[in-house]
Amino acid sequence: MSAPAVVPDQLHLVIGDEELLVERALWAAVGAARAADPEAELRRVKVSELTPPELTELLSPSLFAEGRVLAVESAQDAGKEIAEALLAYARQPADGVTLVVVHTGGGRSKHAKELPNALRKLGARVTECNKITKPAEREAFVRDEVRRAGGKTDAAGVAALIEAVGSDLRELSAAATQLVADTGGKVDETAVRRYHRGRAEVTGFAVAEKAVTGDRAAALEALRWAVQLGVPHVLIADALADSVRTIGRVAAAGGRNDPFRLAGELGMPAWKVKKALAQSRGWNASSLAQALQAVAEVNAGVKGMAADATYALERTVLRLVELRNQRS
Repeated sequence: MSAPAVVPDQLHLVIGDEELLVERALWAAVGAARAADPEAELRRVKVSELTPPELTELLSPSLFAEGRVLAVESAQDAGKEIAEALLAYARQPADGVTLVVVHTGGGRSKHAKELPNALRKLGARVTECNKITKPAEREAFVRDEVRRAGGKTDAAGVAALIEAVGSDLRELSAAATQLVADTGGKVDETAVRRYHRGRAEVTGFAVAEKAVTGDRAAALEALRWAVQLGVPHVLIADALADSVRTIGRVAAAGGRNDPFRLAGELGMPAWKVKKALAQSRGWNASSLAQALQAVAEVNAGVKGMAADATYALERTVLRLVELRNQRS
């Protein structure tokens, strides 16, 4: 006796504005429809390009009973008529047709804003795709990506990968998948540093780390390598500013606090707080104030004020080293 056919959800609401997650949710709905009908066709259309009659035509069952997925995108831009047409269809969906409504959660009109709640009440399968902005959420995303690819990681590996790749979810996902494939599944800090050597080790943050700990020779060497390998001057200046500001915030909050509690108070990942606590030794209120002034000046300099951006960065690195190593 064969197993009963799986009937896919006919109505999906994909809500949020994190593009990678939205795209995945859409293709998950398509995958479910094609599990029931491998020939199910996908049509994607922006709500602003639709009229109610066109929507009706796109959602009408095929004469040959072929499956269909219609993705109505940017539904936050829906006007009254098209919003009402979507809801009218959602109350009586056609067999073999899957409707996916993609909505940011906002809306220009009352009807667009009310559309998500109305679809929820009609039983739509909801996938939340909210923007990932908090450090803890980004770290959780990286852990999940490694797990999805069949690997394992730890806090240090996650931190190293984010430092090496940045905050773009697509790049983080691709890097996590590639690392799992290349390492046999163990994505730790050593693996990340080895794989991203030439990127992770010569970013602006590597320059900043050496400068704020007072290591003159290493800071200048890292700066010269970064410039030679084409790291943009602006990114190096931003990293210097970020390191100094982070040390200042951690120091002002009280260096003896528990780093995990402090991380929550400051909205930073715990690994960053721990690093800043270690780097804050040797700094005081006066030297930090001067360092903040120096990084503000170099940020303006690399954005057009300085005649030679590389020289401006080198001078700032030397100034930070001097401030860190001066006797209070």
